Amino acid sequence: MAEVKVKKESTDPVEIENRIKELCHQFPHGITDQVIQNDMPHVEAQQRAMAINRLLSVGHLDLLRNSTGLLYRLKDTQTASKMKGSDNQEKLVYQIIEDAGNKGIWSRDIRYKSNLPLTEINKILKNLESKKLIKAVKSVAASKKKVYMLYNLQPDRSVTGGAWYSDQDFESEFVEVLNQQCFKFLQSKAEAARDSKQSPMVQRNSSFATSHEVWKYICELGISKVELSMEDIETILNTLIYDGKVEMTIIAAKEGTVGSVDGQMKLYRGVNPIIQSTGLVKAPCGLCPVFDDCHEGGEISPSNCVYMTEWLDF
Repeated sequence: MAEVKVKKESTDPVEIENRIKELCHQFPHGITDQVIQNDMPHVEAQQRAMAINRLLSVGHLDLLRNSTGLLYRLKDTQTASKMKGSDNQEKLVYQIIEDAGNKGIWSRDIRYKSNLPLTEINKILKNLESKKLIKAVKSVAASKKKVYMLYNLQPDRSVTGGAWYSDQDFESEFVEVLNQQCFKFLQSKAEAARDSKQSPMVQRNSSFATSHEVWKYICELGISKVELSMEDIETILNTLIYDGKVEMTIIAAKEGTVGSVDGQMKLYRGVNPIIQSTGLVKAPCGLCPVFDDCHEGGEISPSNCVYMTEWLDF
């Protein structure tokens, strides 16, 4: 009987380091030790640790921390070269802004964390902006204030307002159109289920639609000038739920199923309200997609809300 030779995976330290760097290229936001372990199950923990430590020591990787633990990310050589020659104060301000992520940070908070004079901070910020290492972004929460973040970051929706804002103005008409079209789609789904003449339970189940189906329908309509996410569509669907026009149920789903999150999937269907909602339930606050951004003194506040004024007059 011929001898069967099993090919052994290489455990050469250089090859391990190169593979780790390849993984970092594939996942530019960073990788965990679990990702490395899954990709190279034949490599022992001590070998992984030695390879990672070497890459950190020679400056090829950055060590970061998030809510789930440690992350390893390729060091931005372009940023490192731009920061070359910067003094410790400039590096400190850059680090504070980097830690703020895509939500940014106000100059007041930079001053608090760095203990530097405001004049010095303003000078450093202008210098970093000129090097295109950071950028200033206007926040919808406070139109007269700017937050600073790294130049290559896409601002968080809490800063820009997401799809519901254009030049810091809330697009109420756009939201209303989306509201109507989402409800229209769910209504047509329910009507098709009723016309199928199947058993009541089958009709009910077939009247549901996933948020991915609604999202796909809205995208195919081409009514949005901006790219909408599934989260955006679910926000609109939630307003329909609050208005009593739609109901939602959650079912178990296989991992990797389109529209599923953590093994669960949300299903929506249009319904006819049994009784009319009370006036209090119809308060605009319960339907407002920017409720979390509304506060006294801000760009959006109860005192200047036209919908609140109309509701109170009614």
